[in-house]
Amino acid sequence: MPEYTVLAVVAVVATVVLERWSGTRVFATLQFWLAMAIVFAFQMIVDGWLTKLSAPIVIYNPEHHLGLRWPWDVPVEDYLFGFAMVAGTIILWERAKRLRQTPAEHEPTAGHDDDEEDRWTQGR
Repeated sequence: MPEYTVLAVVAVVATVVLERWSGTRVFATLQFWLAMAIVFAFQMIVDGWLTKLSAPIVIYNPEHHLGLRWPWDVPVEDYLFGFAMVAGTIILWERAKRLRQTPAEHEPTAGHDDDEEDRWTQGR
């Protein structure tokens, strides 16, 4: 059974569920996809060097993955895990950032005196 493949797919599904649950909507932003393109470009170079079949540094048991390698002998499962790790980190970071914001930072409430709040928060 290709355990590495199954776990890689589970990691991606879990990341998609996390993004939907978090409400961050990072998958809908161009910034996210540009960041992922940069990550994949560097992952391709480094992972390609580490897993090249001509002189591998990292060796995968053929029974645990599909055997699909692209480009430069990179197992496709590595891209799935890379996506899950980076996307999961960004999602959790954005979620934490939102939780730290006060309601006033989200949107001002009607009849709210911002100057009065500033005096209180600045100790005046």
